[in-house]
Amino acid sequence: MFWCLTLVVAVASFMFTGIMRRYAVSRSLIDVPGARSSHIIPTPRGGGVAIVLAFLLALPGLAYGQVISTAEFLGIGGAGILVAIVGFFDDHKPVSVRCRLTGHFAAAAWALFWLGGLPPLHIFGMLVGSEWVGYVVGAVYLVWMLNLYNFMDGIDGIASVEAICACLGAILLYWVMGFEQLIWLPLVLSMAVSGFLFWNFPPARIFMGDAGSGFLGIILGGLSIQAGWASSNLLWAWLVLLGVFIVDATFTLIRRVSLGEKFYVAHRTHAYQYASRHFGKHLPVTLAVVAINVFWLLPIALSIVLFQLDGFSCVALAYAPLVLLVINQGAGKPEREIKATQEDF
Repeated sequence: MFWCLTLVVAVASFMFTGIMRRYAVSRSLIDVPGARSSHIIPTPRGGGVAIVLAFLLALPGLAYGQVISTAEFLGIGGAGILVAIVGFFDDHKPVSVRCRLTGHFAAAAWALFWLGGLPPLHIFGMLVGSEWVGYVVGAVYLVWMLNLYNFMDGIDGIASVEAICACLGAILLYWVMGFEQLIWLPLVLSMAVSGFLFWNFPPARIFMGDAGSGFLGIILGGLSIQAGWASSNLLWAWLVLLGVFIVDATFTLIRRVSLGEKFYVAHRTHAYQYASRHFGKHLPVTLAVVAINVFWLLPIALSIVLFQLDGFSCVALAYAPLVLLVINQGAGKPEREIKATQEDF
């Protein structure tokens, strides 16, 4: 029954995306290329609503079948809805930073209330974290996850393949550890994203938009917290699986703030954006993200759960070459500096 449901989700997402594309064109919701864009062709946006609808339509069935708990249904589903609503309005007319962050923290607080906060973590054999610390750190973590996902959704297919790779990787980890009951939410999410990816794969016929990217960010964050309560090693593993986005977005933000840039102003100085301009197309970068996930991050995540390695150390190991990679690409540097370096070379 539930396997059939996942196929229905993929088909529904595919159909909803087509409908959203027609809606976006009729409402002139078009991303027109500009100085801060990574695309060159005007493209409809807001297709991520299809992911939201397909995923949320499956949740009642999973809850009714007792595949997920009522707390997971309300916490993850409710937070996703709130973030998607904020993003939907932002896709139509820009919402102020204050209003967006208020909605984001409200969604994070809602999710943490039902999920029980951020679970205590083992670092070098010591249990770190307490109830109130878990809620504070958990809120910052979820808000950053949904925003970094928005920042990283800048070229065709990249946000979709990252979500699919992370979800399928997590499913493998759950199976290895004997937590098969956890597989359904990431499986349904991966199917919802797959239906959308048909339209978003380079060259994209529609963009995800803030409603979809923010929704994916907080859902993935919520799934990692859900897994962390089953085993703290699974939370570390999720942080490894999401390493490409976490490293690029975090490093870019830190460098921009250190240079006096406004963190909330749109830009195109992420490593993946510089890489896409270097290649002159999006596809090589999107496929590179898949390769990094499959051949580097997934094996490390598997090592955490198979050999009970220290999660913090494994995250540091996984991130180290990614940090070097984004530094090499000039993440966070103003474009004029990159161009000057290239001319000198």
